[in-house]
Amino acid sequence: MTGATGGMGPRNMQRPDTGRSDEGLANVLLVVVDQWRGDWMPADGDGPRPPRLPALERLMREGTTFRRHYAQATPCGPSRASLLTGMYAMNHRVVQNRVPMAGHITNLGQEVRSTGHMPALVGYTSWMPDPRMTPAGDPRYRMLGANMPGWTVLASLEEPDFEQYFGHLRRNGVDLPEDPFDIWRPADGIASQPAAAVPRQLSDTAWATDAALDHITARRRQPWFLHLGYWRPHPPFLAPAPYDRLHAPDRLPAPVARDAAGAHAGCASAHPYQAWLAATTRASDFVQGAPGLAADLDDAAVMRLRGQYAGLMTEIDDHLGRVLDHLDRTGEIDRTLIVFTSDHGEMLGDHRLFGKLTHHDAAFHVPLVVRDPRAPCDARGRVVDAFTESVDVMPTILDWLDLPVPMQCDGASLLAFCRGETVAGWRDAAHFELDFSDPVTSAAERALGLSSDLCGLAVLRGQRFKYVHFAGLPPLLFDMVADPHERRDLAGDPDYAAVALDCAQRLLSWRIAHADRSLTRYRGSPDGLTIDGRLIGTGS
Repeated sequence: MTGATGGMGPRNMQRPDTGRSDEGLANVLLVVVDQWRGDWMPADGDGPRPPRLPALERLMREGTTFRRHYAQATPCGPSRASLLTGMYAMNHRVVQNRVPMAGHITNLGQEVRSTGHMPALVGYTSWMPDPRMTPAGDPRYRMLGANMPGWTVLASLEEPDFEQYFGHLRRNGVDLPEDPFDIWRPADGIASQPAAAVPRQLSDTAWATDAALDHITARRRQPWFLHLGYWRPHPPFLAPAPYDRLHAPDRLPAPVARDAAGAHAGCASAHPYQAWLAATTRASDFVQGAPGLAADLDDAAVMRLRGQYAGLMTEIDDHLGRVLDHLDRTGEIDRTLIVFTSDHGEMLGDHRLFGKLTHHDAAFHVPLVVRDPRAPCDARGRVVDAFTESVDVMPTILDWLDLPVPMQCDGASLLAFCRGETVAGWRDAAHFELDFSDPVTSAAERALGLSSDLCGLAVLRGQRFKYVHFAGLPPLLFDMVADPHERRDLAGDPDYAAVALDCAQRLLSWRIAHADRSLTRYRGSPDGLTIDGRLIGTGS
């Protein structure tokens, strides 16, 4: 295993001089879906597989697919913080939903706005303002999340929570229940799992797409930059007709089985955190009104939920196709950078788990497709196997716009891959993090006997081995070649002690190399302030 510092970032990679002119190539479409597994992308062949998705298949043919792309943190707030700031969670420290972001951190919208673009937002960013700069009584602290500064908000599911969308439903004659979120509660429970009460033309996916197309159409003669965020396939797993019944369970991948109750010490589900998670995750978090624990759902119920999940994916693909068709008709497709990705994945019944608060690849492995209209024809349709991370998205977009990458960014541009080039010295592993503390309820803390500061894990995901380091619990080690579903923990096996030690050392080296260094390249000198040895101040 090589690459002790975890590979390159913008501080040790020089941007290539392409000699290009970006005149007329001013548009950027960043599509961010929510909770979309990276292994549920279009696939060919017989047997159970994820659904066919024509719009995504087109993007993959015309762009570059990054097969080993990973979110840097879960859940939504930490992940979107990494995606939109280019920073690892250990540096931005937005470790949970509703945790504030330090006011000095810039984001993709602010950086793009500084050039005269007007970055527009459809969807949400799951951000909270810095309380050192914001009154404690600010109403945003009572919401699910707020919108990052720098973005012009067109249609938001935050600030205030879902009110724009629920107002849209009411204006179109939908009779909402007292709690509007009950619009996604199945009338007959999880057994029948009927279609959502909201008709397809009024779904949140249709609403977001309409807002995006309105904006793109209005700015047809001006450059535009659009973050198009979709809430789906995030739960509740209930798709509108006809998407609710498009995918027969026997045509979809079955979940990875878990040994009953972690029957032996080598089984990953015997780990105390995994056992606690299975014992506390409610089924109602994924199907409103469902009783009991998600881990207790029977096989038929799990497969029905997988069918709904696939239906929500297909709905997004149909609406993404609407956007691509519009760009075709207006001729903008050839001057628009298109990036498709997700904030994180979803367990979807694997190991009898749902959600994303775990170490498994299903929770962190996400799609990334980049369609660069400048890329040479022979590079189109390329599939890249190098490890990429969500922190690479911001540097990639800034690079395409010929903008400098802020020093805070831990990622690096992927445009060289899109041009069909081989990038020397690229990282040989992915890294991701999870903080499972809850200072409000202390649920995990009490159950596991840990302080909040010890309720965290960091992962080194290499080509063969995956190492999970818990701050206050035993580690995990998996051979991803022999055991791709992460069922056999090797951390306690003496034959793998040297591998576990090497992985732990590499993970520590990664953290040392990427710890926050916002000011470490600056130095005071007798002549004034310098950066990288270059004088930038006179001292007077």
